[in-house]
Amino acid sequence: MKKSTAQIIGSGFAGLATAASLAQKGIDVTVFEKNQTIGGRARQFHEQGFTFDMGPSWYWMPDVFENFFNRFGKQASDYYELKKLDPGFTIFFENDQRMDVPAELSGIYEMFENLEKGSADKLKKFLKEGEYKYEVGVKDLVYRPNISFTEILDPRLALASLKLDVFKPFDKYVAKYFKHPFLRKLMEFPILFLGAMPQDTPALYSLMNYSALTDGTWYPMGGMHEIVKAMESVALEQGVKFQTDAEVEKIIVENKKAKGIQIKGEEFRADVTIASADYHHVDQFLLEKEHQQYTPKYWDKRHLAPSSMIFYLGVNKTIPKLNHHNLFFDTDFDAHAKAIYKNPSYPDDPLFYVCCPSKTDDSVAPIGNENLFILIPIAVDLEDNEDLRQVYFDKVMTRLEKTTGTNIREHIVYQKSYSVKDFKKDYHSFKGNAYGLANTLFQTAIFKPKMKSKKVDNLYYAGQLTTPGPGVPPSLISGMVAADLVGQQVFDLKKDYVKNVQDDLNKIPI
Repeated sequence: MKKSTAQIIGSGFAGLATAASLAQKGIDVTVFEKNQTIGGRARQFHEQGFTFDMGPSWYWMPDVFENFFNRFGKQASDYYELKKLDPGFTIFFENDQRMDVPAELSGIYEMFENLEKGSADKLKKFLKEGEYKYEVGVKDLVYRPNISFTEILDPRLALASLKLDVFKPFDKYVAKYFKHPFLRKLMEFPILFLGAMPQDTPALYSLMNYSALTDGTWYPMGGMHEIVKAMESVALEQGVKFQTDAEVEKIIVENKKAKGIQIKGEEFRADVTIASADYHHVDQFLLEKEHQQYTPKYWDKRHLAPSSMIFYLGVNKTIPKLNHHNLFFDTDFDAHAKAIYKNPSYPDDPLFYVCCPSKTDDSVAPIGNENLFILIPIAVDLEDNEDLRQVYFDKVMTRLEKTTGTNIREHIVYQKSYSVKDFKKDYHSFKGNAYGLANTLFQTAIFKPKMKSKKVDNLYYAGQLTTPGPGVPPSLISGMVAADLVGQQVFDLKKDYVKNVQDDLNKIPI
């Protein structure tokens, strides 16, 4: 009997998770990737002895990665070595003040107490509430496909929502616990980089702080692309096939049902199509107007997480005072946030992030050299040219050299930049966004673009512009949920994973 078939558009974390999970169910799966290598934003490149991860660099929520590998009787350690970073990360503030965030909670409590008397006990309460949000929010809310309002009518979930702070602004929630500006910036920074202004983000997302501070910050030796290689191995073990340099030109629709895709004029047919590529691009450019799920007006009204201006640097000397992850919050935090979300423009004095993986991993740079990844979060759809990139490169390098007390620019042996127009070119990224949709209240859960097309049967979506949202762990979850949804609705298979998650939820007291 002929096997059921599925095709995945895009090979980022969501696409890989969808492909492996569907293939495990006995489906014949092929992944089509427009670029030369797989991994989406988590691609990697090598130059002059340096190995650069192109996108994601933070390994948080390790349980989500384990959940994926556990589906296949595996664990992350079967594929890559994880190292817990200590300090987890460093924040540089004005006047040469710095905060090294310890790997262990005992050290974090001590750090809080030293900055603000009584804050250690407040942090314990904050994290206790965060634990509840993580257990309910991550173990149930994000593992739902959110295709209809009926999903949130679960009585337990309704009761739990009263404790999830869905309607409370994140900034006010943090301010209730902490007064010291450094502590508040520490708690708010994940929101700035991945979502929206803290006042526009539900306090539900304090679950991110819970995971970061209790589980710690990790690093897969060899770089974040090791996760991609591990997921590719899992997918290949399940029989998944990959085609790279295969940009999809259109989705073939017959009688309102997806029948396949067209690449370079050639048709590839399948029973179901799952698009893990940019949702907006697929919806607006790969489908005829009558089959589009949303209107251009709908898309223009979406609130997007930031784009980024990135610099990849190879430096032929070691750089003091830097750790693996470094956040430069030595200028006005609110002014930069407003430049991203309120008045889209380039910030005068940007906050920025420096990843220096060579502090942890000798394989990513020649001995005695440093590998630097510098990222400035910026508004989407800004003008992008080489002159602007140079201006902002000089701005951040001047501050980086001042903070580290060493000349860096004269020791750069490799340099590459990446910004808005590159995100658009490489990923068809909507307005050049780097992360997806902002986590505002009305873009959470059921309010996100739907996983299942209402216009075209057997067409589904996964990735950062649909459920559950931006970031690497949410993209992994998106792929697993999409696979279970497709398995249930298209191939009449049980949704085993979501059921197991629901069983976990039932153990949580209200």
